[in-house]
Amino acid sequence: MDLKSIREERKGWLRWKNIAPIKEAIDSLEDAECEVELADVVSIKGKAPANIESTARLMMPWRKGPFRVFDTYIDSEWQSFMKYNLLRKHFDLKDKRVADIGCNNGYYLFRMQEDNPKSLVGFDPSPLFKMQFDFINRFVKSKIVYELLGVEHLEFYEEKFDFIFCLGVLYHRSDPVSMLKSLYKGLEKGGEVILDTFYIEGEEEVCLSPRSSYSKIPNIYFVPTIKALQNWCERAGFSAFEVLETSVTNSAEQRKTSWIDGESLEDFLDKDDASKTVEGYPAPRRVYVKLKKG
Repeated sequence: MDLKSIREERKGWLRWKNIAPIKEAIDSLEDAECEVELADVVSIKGKAPANIESTARLMMPWRKGPFRVFDTYIDSEWQSFMKYNLLRKHFDLKDKRVADIGCNNGYYLFRMQEDNPKSLVGFDPSPLFKMQFDFINRFVKSKIVYELLGVEHLEFYEEKFDFIFCLGVLYHRSDPVSMLKSLYKGLEKGGEVILDTFYIEGEEEVCLSPRSSYSKIPNIYFVPTIKALQNWCERAGFSAFEVLETSVTNSAEQRKTSWIDGESLEDFLDKDDASKTVEGYPAPRRVYVKLKKG
């Protein structure tokens, strides 16, 4: 696979009519002396240049965060620090080559800098999310590399990784085992993956296959039991499968804010029974697992 040609083609995406004005607005922002705080709220502190909030609002919806960019608080749909803090005790990235697959605007990558990894690379084929990353990174000035690539490009990437995060991607893929194989091939021997995906309760090796949508999301293909997920991971070649945490998504973690357009969790669940989605399926539960390449 010719990644150089793919990168060149996808640079052109930044000239799309809905993206180009955002890029121009970011490029026109004045430089500013600032301090960066990598905490639950990724914060940029200092004297604010002009047009910070209006530029940030060009990039709505903001799904991951939150961020404080000078005097502008970007209250993202997801309180992403809840997931990050849940997983924090399960990894140490010091001197490791790290990838985040489906990195969105890079919130987790910004947080991961606290471990002093050897390198940080984000993969996400969304030009809007890249604009959000570029906006934040204009002031953070990190060495994070943002690639407009997907998980299918991982095995062809110029380097292998010691640690890969893949949070909230697997259920969007129509061939989950193939995707897991891509993660496996992207790892160095002895490397690890932290994977986050939806699951359904049960001891059987089965999965839910929604008819047309799940929580109003059309591209959800399979929601496995944990045992079925383990089978998938073993078929992909992983030598170890460890359940780290499970959680139920709630309105403290995901909710409507003035920084998104459209619906959020409260609209995705049955109004009379929050244990079910609007389609009648079990409400979203997440399992976090650590995988290892032997």
